[in-house]
Amino acid sequence: MQFKTTREVLLRPLQLVTGVVERRQTLPILSNLLVIANESGVSLTGTDLEVELVARVAEGVVVEAPGEATIPARKLADIWRSLPENAEVSITTDADRAIVRSGRSRFSLAMLPAGEFPGVEGTAGDVELDVEAADFRRLIDQTSFAMAQQDVRYFLNGMLLEISPDFVRAVATDGHRLAMCTLNKGSGGSGIQAIVPRKGVLELGRMISEDNGKVSLSISRNHIRVSNSEYTLTSKLVDGKFPDYEKVIPRDAGEPLSGDRVALKDAFSRAAILSNEKYRGVRLLLAHDQLTIQANNPEQDEAEVVLTVEYSGPEIEIGFNVGYLQDVLSVLGSDTVKISVSDANSSALIEAPGSEDSIFVVMPMRL
Repeated sequence: MQFKTTREVLLRPLQLVTGVVERRQTLPILSNLLVIANESGVSLTGTDLEVELVARVAEGVVVEAPGEATIPARKLADIWRSLPENAEVSITTDADRAIVRSGRSRFSLAMLPAGEFPGVEGTAGDVELDVEAADFRRLIDQTSFAMAQQDVRYFLNGMLLEISPDFVRAVATDGHRLAMCTLNKGSGGSGIQAIVPRKGVLELGRMISEDNGKVSLSISRNHIRVSNSEYTLTSKLVDGKFPDYEKVIPRDAGEPLSGDRVALKDAFSRAAILSNEKYRGVRLLLAHDQLTIQANNPEQDEAEVVLTVEYSGPEIEIGFNVGYLQDVLSVLGSDTVKISVSDANSSALIEAPGSEDSIFVVMPMRL
């Protein structure tokens, strides 16, 4: 195998595909990328047996001798990143070595047999549809922050993707908060629910740029495959039943508080400085057209921030994890935000006025 290209052509594909490769592997072959060069260009494949990402590069690559090889992923990516901008690079392979040349630099990397490289098995999709790339990226951005990380309830360590005849919806929760985003575009066929694992969701977020193209979704009982013109990500699904998220969303959330999103976010950030580093709790005092945010910590430090808001409901005192509130306000793109709380023991429903596609729920905490 032999091909020539420039640093910039393969830089992003290399970084994305290497992101799938785990640093500690039980199988040495999983530390490598499968590189295939043919008349169509060059493809790079990385996998950890749960998630597989394939990058295809057709333009800017000159293939002089077709072939395939497995090359150490992180070493190749580090070499590529270290090269000067717009540097010309060539990769040549022989029986067991890959030679990377650029200018007066030469790197020789040990290879493993390409025939040993495993693939993530995927079956034909039960549901297939195309979605605008910007819309699918929005689904991920609006919900992924609420996924659990290492919860024993393994089905929370991912994002629910629900496709019905009427809508496409993403839902994530860690048991303390919930984020839901809905596109009013369905498959037109029967519905399906799939729990995409946390790693698959994060890699999708990196892979899909907010361009004007489309992404193709193919979901079967055990796998999801997401493709655009440059990349294909295949991920195993989490085998479990996602909680009934509809029961978590408050239906009678009480009188809403409306305020400037940026001002609220800044106020929470100031109060968070003196909150307990472990529990991150702040106390909210709602009164007529006024919100008071209070925080304290074991060192007896105290913070109080007062904001003018629109609120005409009863006086309420309630506690929340300030980090959860900050996360929601960070992903909302609106100028104003609406927060609804019915009493001191109820969850907060957070929305952007006039935009019903995203809903956020944050559970209260005792202070």
